[in-house]
Amino acid sequence: MSYTALYRKFRPQEFEDVKGQEHIVTTLKNQIKADRIGHAYLFCGTRGTGKTTVAKIFAKAVNCEHPVDGSPCGECPTCQAISAGASMNVIEIDAASNNGVDNIRQIREEVAYRPTEGKYKVYIIDEVHMLSAGAFNALLKTLEEPPAYVIFILATTEAHKIPITILSRCQRYDFHRISIDTIADRLSELMTEEHVDVEERAIRYVAKAGDGSMRDALSLLDQCIAFHLGETLTYENVLEVLGAVDTEIFSKLLRQIIEENITGAISTLDDLVNEGRELGQMVNDFTWYMRNLLLLQSSDDMEDVLDISADNLVALREEAQMIKPEVLIRYIRIFSELGNQIRFASQKRILIEIALIKLCKPQMEKDYSAIVDRLEVLERKMEKGVPVQMVTQQGAGKTEGAEPAPKAPLPKAIPEDIQNVVRGWKSIISEIGGITKTYLNKAVPSLGNNGELLLVFDDVNAYEFLYENKADCVTTLKEILAKRAGKEIEISLHKNESSQRASDAFPDLRNLISFDIEEENFDE
Repeated sequence: MSYTALYRKFRPQEFEDVKGQEHIVTTLKNQIKADRIGHAYLFCGTRGTGKTTVAKIFAKAVNCEHPVDGSPCGECPTCQAISAGASMNVIEIDAASNNGVDNIRQIREEVAYRPTEGKYKVYIIDEVHMLSAGAFNALLKTLEEPPAYVIFILATTEAHKIPITILSRCQRYDFHRISIDTIADRLSELMTEEHVDVEERAIRYVAKAGDGSMRDALSLLDQCIAFHLGETLTYENVLEVLGAVDTEIFSKLLRQIIEENITGAISTLDDLVNEGRELGQMVNDFTWYMRNLLLLQSSDDMEDVLDISADNLVALREEAQMIKPEVLIRYIRIFSELGNQIRFASQKRILIEIALIKLCKPQMEKDYSAIVDRLEVLERKMEKGVPVQMVTQQGAGKTEGAEPAPKAPLPKAIPEDIQNVVRGWKSIISEIGGITKTYLNKAVPSLGNNGELLLVFDDVNAYEFLYENKADCVTTLKEILAKRAGKEIEISLHKNESSQRASDAFPDLRNLISFDIEEENFDE
């Protein structure tokens, strides 16, 4: 006999076996006991949380010849036929591959015939959000007023893609992600039943890797057992199979980052690559590790919340004293962004190396969190007695006694159209509105080498936003300027990279032009 995967072998056959969805199970059982069964249900939730399983159990329960407390008996011919997939009364449809109007028309024709056995015909439409617009329209009337012997159960992972006209005709049930404790308890039960020796730490790690999905957790556990068949499945075995990284490596990596040891951090990453670790998983796990550290810093009562061993907890407490929360939040932000970028990247290693360098060298960034981190680095150096050389950083102030950089020469002649634009600058910006207006207000209007309007920014975020959205923001601004000046005016964006403020490094035309009109307010 061929082997059956764990998630198929132990798929729940009655409501009592369903874990983590008690709020839905209780409601459905009460409806069956009170004979208040609806005609259309919508089951929403992430993968592996039990949507299709509960739908099949519900189909058995409503047709069961001897239901027990709202749950199917599992022994009558009807229950056994549905469990075996041989019942004509339960029709499963995969909307991902049967999503056309003709497929729905076929359903509409079939519902006219009463069930050959049992009380109800149950249509389970999986991934219903994949139906075409025409198919949804074809389903509407049947879904609203089906025959009394027909029940529709729609299952989806993306409820937001379902038309509101369909949603309004269904009872909606949201399946929650299953907790780590619930998954771990269920895995332990099944391993006892299968006579497989598994360490508790290994079970908990697999439960965590399942990410709220019982099916994913069972599939991962199946994979680990197969790799170490006949052996005790240890925590180290699970790490090896799943390409995960132990917390000791994370502790080492974090300490190297705190010490600004770029060479050591890159070397640690190199070791992980050579061991064949999955880099996307490594990024997610390291982010989770830093999250645990932040929780431990936030409260003294977090130790019970953290899913780590006592030995690792000691190391985590020590690291909690080595880094400030605001710096740790910056680390988490960078790695969270990296987690999104790395998913579809072809050069994952390079992205991780860049992120590690960012963490070790906060002076490479100019945002607020990086500045806080730079101050933290300076404080640590001063505490250790390491002399800090007073060197001018771009945009970070001047060395004591140093001469200020010379200001750019004033333009000899300012074109008349540029003068007219600058005189009404505030009113021009007010016509745009939104975040574009906010960022344009940060610009210093100056004159470019070719007589164009030069907008200079100290704020990196303002510059990058306008530059990346040039097609919308700059085009809109040019249209407004053309109406004011009667001709098209070229615009250039420039990021100030000098050691001075933009208003000091570039001639601010607002200070050079005599304003005939102080401000025009078009909002009033």
